[in-house]
Amino acid sequence: MRQTKSTTDNIVLLLATGTYLGNSRFAPGTLGTLWGVPLAYAINKAGLATGGGILVVAIILSIILSSHASILIGKKDPGSVVADEIVGYCVAIFALPFTPVTVILAFILFRIFDILKPFPVSYLDKHIGGGLGIVLDDLAAGVMAAIVLNIIMRIIL
Repeated sequence: MRQTKSTTDNIVLLLATGTYLGNSRFAPGTLGTLWGVPLAYAINKAGLATGGGILVVAIILSIILSSHASILIGKKDPGSVVADEIVGYCVAIFALPFTPVTVILAFILFRIFDILKPFPVSYLDKHIGGGLGIVLDDLAAGVMAAIVLNIIMRIIL
């Protein structure tokens, strides 16, 4: 990792690593995903249209932050960068009731799909580079988690 020399670099790393939770030696992606809970709450409370706009902006910022952070860190997809997990989780729970059950189930399902990387998550992870590639596989994991969570809600909850 090159020395960070600017305030901008430090801010990028602060945000991309989820206030450095991504630097944890224990489950950095899972810890970083925790920041998705308050963001998803804010998105939910903003309403569908405004929340959707906030989510799109968060995804774009995540791509930019992930791209810059990966360059600063010197790795293609550094595990310490968790901005992608944060927005991926928000996708998993977007437009669903924000209850303790949905928050927890979305979290668990998102982490399962993000860690196991079934197709198409694995394809996106391996074939798309840069900030877009870092974020896109997590968005796919979020979509898959949302689909499963919707099925669970319709059948069980």
